Amino acid sequence: MNTSLKFTPNTDTNYHDITPDNSPLEELFFQAKKINKNHKWRHTTGDSEFVIVLLGGEFEVHIADEKWVTKGGRRDVFSGMAHTMYIPKNTYFTLTAIEDCDLAISWATCSIRYEPVLVTPEDCKIELRGGDNANRQINSLIPPGFPCDRMVCVEVYTPPGSWSSYPPHKHDQRILNKAGQLIEADLEEIYFYKIDKVNGFAYQHIYTDDRSIDQLIRLQNDDVTIVPEGYHPVVAGPGYTVYYLNFLVGSDQSLANSPDKDHEWLEDTWSTKDKRLPIVTSKMNHPS
Repeated sequence: MNTSLKFTPNTDTNYHDITPDNSPLEELFFQAKKINKNHKWRHTTGDSEFVIVLLGGEFEVHIADEKWVTKGGRRDVFSGMAHTMYIPKNTYFTLTAIEDCDLAISWATCSIRYEPVLVTPEDCKIELRGGDNANRQINSLIPPGFPCDRMVCVEVYTPPGSWSSYPPHKHDQRILNKAGQLIEADLEEIYFYKIDKVNGFAYQHIYTDDRSIDQLIRLQNDDVTIVPEGYHPVVAGPGYTVYYLNFLVGSDQSLANSPDKDHEWLEDTWSTKDKRLPIVTSKMNHPS
């Protein structure tokens, strides 16, 4: 098994294929693939629920006698917001590329079968989070409370030179408060990066309190990091807008987390917002 927390793309049609067999993950699967116009991808979900995020292009999905079609799919992640297809367990589907498609797919086993859903850009809530030089845009694609069993998915845009996932936080143990409310979930997480310019980069620091994990990782376009545990802040290189797509699965369909207590005080000092945000909106997506 590969114990690295960083995966670089290959030259195959499936340019990422990350599983518990080749990574430290235990439950979360990830694939990135490109499909040429008019080509089809046929698959059966088995005992897992699937989330398919359109990074660029247009597609249609057929399940039995039903069809879902993207309209106004973005050219790339910096020219609009995502269409996201949720496909439940025990489902045979056919995805056809209406235009050349770049797709990110994640899945995990589940116990309950929900209904297929196509989430459009207009359906997605945009949140601008942070302050000063730690600002980012978060688009909720499959948020907590979405009608699925376990998956959570968000996409995050970090302006050049800014920090995100900051102050650092973790979600690697399930913690309830005295009232029985969830304050931290135990989650595995994927970070899938796109960067707006050639040679652009970001850094991500993945570390635990005891420093049993302590890695500073340089990321470029199409790289992936996995976070089996620990804190995981990100900084965008000056001059480069950084996008990452997060998939999460674990003890709860939740984003509940605990901050690094050494740095959480910074939130009380922020006084400005980044005027470069939002970086994308649904209005940037044009009907085809």
